[in-house]
Amino acid sequence: MTTDSSLDASRPAPIRTAVAGYGLSGSVFHAPLIAANRAFSLDVISTSDAGRKSAASDRYPATGLVDTPEDILGLAGELDLLVLGTPPATHYPLAKAALEAGLDVVVDKPFVVTSSEGAELIGLAARLGRVLTVFHNRRWDGDFLTLRAILAGGTLGNMARFESRFERWSPQVSKAWKAEATAEQGGGVLFDLGSHLVDQALQLFGPATVAHAELQVRRPGENVDDDAFLALRHESGVTSHLWMNMLCAQQGPRFRLLGSEGGFTKHGVDPQEPYIVAGGGPLDEEYGLEAPEWAGTLGRDGHLDRLPTERGAYPEFYRILGEKIHDGGTSSAFPLPVNPQDAVEVLKLIEQARTLAWDGA
Repeated sequence: MTTDSSLDASRPAPIRTAVAGYGLSGSVFHAPLIAANRAFSLDVISTSDAGRKSAASDRYPATGLVDTPEDILGLAGELDLLVLGTPPATHYPLAKAALEAGLDVVVDKPFVVTSSEGAELIGLAARLGRVLTVFHNRRWDGDFLTLRAILAGGTLGNMARFESRFERWSPQVSKAWKAEATAEQGGGVLFDLGSHLVDQALQLFGPATVAHAELQVRRPGENVDDDAFLALRHESGVTSHLWMNMLCAQQGPRFRLLGSEGGFTKHGVDPQEPYIVAGGGPLDEEYGLEAPEWAGTLGRDGHLDRLPTERGAYPEFYRILGEKIHDGGTSSAFPLPVNPQDAVEVLKLIEQARTLAWDGA
């Protein structure tokens, strides 16, 4: 008979993990997902904010707290993985230093602020034999998983147009670094929300170029884009229309798919983030489940049918990452949760969009 102790003995040692930054990214996405996964141990969190430090201590009393990401790098010999939930302009130097210190690295989106920086980090990780990935968690939104299932089933025929929106009513800039960051430092809604939308479009319909781009500044005191629209032309023949807006009092559908044999429309936003903000956890039975009234509408042959949303699955990112790291990081048998080259392709389209928008201004 197999005992619990023998099962524990066969389990690999936890991946010793540090999270740099305890704002929205660190506190709502990374720390809860890491703490809920037995493949990892949440060893260190860095934040210099007294309130955030107190909140982290209350929620994770066994986790060490330091002031800065540089303090984490000083502990590199006692760690395996660094997760960067810091402002975008810090991603490149911190990821580079972490890789050189012998750590595997997760970088929140946007990966870095230029595609050339991303390519450099990918090359460095390959040379050093380290795992490098990017937290494009919206690939595991329940509504996005629902879209994938619809497309895999061929229900809508040949796809013609994909519409995707992240629109919010946020009349004030809520974070100091966002208020101060320029586009060159990774500021603006195109980098922030647009990274998700572009990545999702590429995942669904393949390589694309930017056919049209609009970048606007709407909010008082804002110094970088907070209202953006992109039209992507995919090599597959699909056109993607992507909206990002931080001053939108009435939101459009989150997704709309139009094909030769039908369409699908979905309102509302994936519930995983607000569930964690409200105090829930990834191991809760109701985690990732969307209320039935937010089900999307599938239209075919003159009929409209409600299509329940699949369960959201952000924990999948760290499950896949744990398998990759425990396998040694180099085997092709275990994929990365997100190939960082995908994130570079997102940055290339963001760069195209900025060039188009500025040239047309």
